[in-house]
Amino acid sequence: MLHDLTRHMPPWVLIVLALGWGLLLGWTPALVGPGLLAGLGLGLAAMPAQLLRQGQGAEGPARDAGPVPTDERLAAVMNAIEEPLLLMLGRGVTLANRTALNLLGAHIEGEDIRLAIRHPAAAALFTRFERTGEPQLRQLVGFGGPERRWQMRIAPLGGRVALVQLADLSQKEAADRMRTDFVANASHELRTPIAALLGFIETLSDPMAGGDKPTRERFLDIMATEAKRMDQLVTDLISLSRIEADRYTAPSGAVDLGGLAGVVAKQITAAGGAAADQIELAIDGDMPSVRADRGQMEQLLHNLIGNAVKYGRAGAPVKVTLAPDLAGMVRLSVSDQGEGIAPEHLPRLTERFYRVDAGRSRASGGTGLGLAIVKNIVERHRGTLEFTSEQGVGTTVAVRLPAAPVSLSVS
Repeated sequence: MLHDLTRHMPPWVLIVLALGWGLLLGWTPALVGPGLLAGLGLGLAAMPAQLLRQGQGAEGPARDAGPVPTDERLAAVMNAIEEPLLLMLGRGVTLANRTALNLLGAHIEGEDIRLAIRHPAAAALFTRFERTGEPQLRQLVGFGGPERRWQMRIAPLGGRVALVQLADLSQKEAADRMRTDFVANASHELRTPIAALLGFIETLSDPMAGGDKPTRERFLDIMATEAKRMDQLVTDLISLSRIEADRYTAPSGAVDLGGLAGVVAKQITAAGGAAADQIELAIDGDMPSVRADRGQMEQLLHNLIGNAVKYGRAGAPVKVTLAPDLAGMVRLSVSDQGEGIAPEHLPRLTERFYRVDAGRSRASGGTGLGLAIVKNIVERHRGTLEFTSEQGVGTTVAVRLPAAPVSLSVS
């Protein structure tokens, strides 16, 4: 039975519960060495007997109804575990940790386990466990919400005692879907320019088409545009990967964001565009530096100001404002006077490859990764990102970043 338990439970749950029961029995484990292993066996072997002794004196269905008295130290040990845990005696819930009570309700202790965890798959699993007495494992789809997915384990502890463990797989499932969608979208975005390049190369290899100079030059221009678009996509993918790899490492340098904004504005103006010569900078005269990575701040500014220029109305100004904010933060905002964005699109703007107008974005050379890169840069810098937009009026993107300590030198 102990072998079944160790095979079907995560080691950290096993160790914590064994330590808790060891404390109940007056056993003090060694931190390392054979004493710990011996203590694990002692604590686990004693768990069923301890629970059964506590449950003696009740007969029939009442034996499983009502909480069994338990030591406060065991409750403390179970509460230290973040995943929902329930101890069962027969069909009754004897003890549940705080996470389980928050998830299922404070009433579940003393209740039938099928009423505590109301799910058809869970009921079937409890029936199978009751019949076989063997460890059980199953996913509960839709438990706690239509998009939620949980994994439930039942581990026998001897006699009529069992441990039920719930693990929330929702975030893992969402992450898996994001990875799948990302690969599919990246493949599609790369396949489009590659198909164009192959088509034009095949056409130019025909002496009749390739020998005509105007046709050849037009095709070569299109090929160059598609190759640049593919190169930009690969560059953005690599950039996004690097930013995500560094997301848990806060930058340690100081950057003059006002001076850098001026440099980026000049670069965008030199590159041209519908509103490239309409960039207006409003930078507070007493601006603190920000704690940042200079290269990533330059990329953030290029993406935000470049988007405003790209989607702004010709002849209308693009305003870049920089000023100190509350609580030691610096606020950067970039505003355009373009068509604006409908409210339903705003929450999805930072999703990879999400486009409000896919045709227009591709025509203007966008990769669909610009705002996803901005979001990851802001998160790495421990800042906040906010979008406000009104259709027919324009869009404002606001970024708040921590100011750098005076002791840091500006890069």
